[in-house]
Amino acid sequence: MPFDPPASDLRFAGVSMPDASLRSSPNLLTGLRRGICRTCPACGQARLFGGYLAVLPVCAVCGNDNEQYPSDDFAPYVTIFLVLHLMVPFLFLADRTWAMSALFEVGLAIPVFLLATLALLPFAKGGVIGFAWAVGVTRNPTANS
Repeated sequence: MPFDPPASDLRFAGVSMPDASLRSSPNLLTGLRRGICRTCPACGQARLFGGYLAVLPVCAVCGNDNEQYPSDDFAPYVTIFLVLHLMVPFLFLADRTWAMSALFEVGLAIPVFLLATLALLPFAKGGVIGFAWAVGVTRNPTANS
């Protein structure tokens, strides 16, 4: 059986222990704001993602289990909704303002839509995780108790 040093020994070794007292109570606006900023929804201090979309399983500051909040399918739907509602008016405006061929418009619109989708996806995923934290949605329903 491996030896686990006490928490006091880890603090002196330079390893900081998560502080659960930094967690705030769930609030919808707080969760959305922290999620969209891609920080931990519980404390708002640590990063939520370890890469582009990889959620860090445990918050380094407060120890919150961020992997328990589902964000699998809803974040892409939110992203598509936002991109279409933000970009389609510009397509209509460009179509009515300039005399461009349809092929040129499609050739211009597809890369713009792709870049906008890729740029907004991490923010949408963070917002979905913040929303799930605020309303108590988890992958395991017994995790909240």
